[in-house]
Amino acid sequence: MRQLDGTTLIQGVITMPDVTIRVRDNGPLLVEGPFTLLDVEGKQLTLPANKPAIALCRCGHSQNKPFCDGAHKANNFESCVRAVGLDQPK
Repeated sequence: MRQLDGTTLIQGVITMPDVTIRVRDNGPLLVEGPFTLLDVEGKQLTLPANKPAIALCRCGHSQNKPFCDGAHKANNFESCVRAVGLDQPK
């Protein structure tokens, strides 16, 4: 169901069409565009203001989770994700 603010509600999940999430090689998820980040209780986390993108930790070593603090570099985190066809059978 399309909402007035441009988001879409599908099975209780709000999608935001202007958001892009990029997987950085050996690093964080880079989220670009307007988005809301909620904790497990549904409370909104404060995002740094005036930043074009927010980096979310993938390595698990950040002292500022869920945000990336660069700890992946010191911990030799390795992960290079590449897209594969989701429409192809495994």
